[in-house]
Amino acid sequence: MKEINGIQITAIKGDITDMECDAIVNAANNRLWMGGGVAGAIKRKGGITIEQEAVAKGPIEIGEAVHTGAGKLKAKYVIHAAVMGDDRRTDADKIYRATKNSLLLADQLGVRSIAFPALGTGVGGFPYKESAKAMLRAIEELGNSLKNIKQILFVLWGEEAFQAFREVIES
Repeated sequence: MKEINGIQITAIKGDITDMECDAIVNAANNRLWMGGGVAGAIKRKGGITIEQEAVAKGPIEIGEAVHTGAGKLKAKYVIHAAVMGDDRRTDADKIYRATKNSLLLADQLGVRSIAFPALGTGVGGFPYKESAKAMLRAIEELGNSLKNIKQILFVLWGEEAFQAFREVIES
């Protein structure tokens, strides 16, 4: 656990679709189709309406974020962070911008708690530690501009991702 600008940041091992928080983040493509990985899990558990609502708002620029309802999930919102395009490639800058824009959007929505997956590490194939560093940099650089968010959870599915994020957060 770490605190940055009054926001509690924690890495936990688990399933992001089970989180009881105001918003969960979907590692999205810029067309907002929800196929495999985190997106597929969100669609399976939350319902097809999440994808239908998302696709209606797309396509968006890589690095941007939009929100939808959360269907049958415990969260109130799903924030779709576009970390890649059709080429399924990402990098630290795209992950940084998607994280930053997700947080700004969540704060505008009045979100107090938000759960992120390891953006860009699934289909995008980006290394866990580098993803964690880019995401943490976005949180740090937003400074005190976030007025509502009090808790950020990094919810990691596998042990390798969990250990990488925990190491970066605690360093």
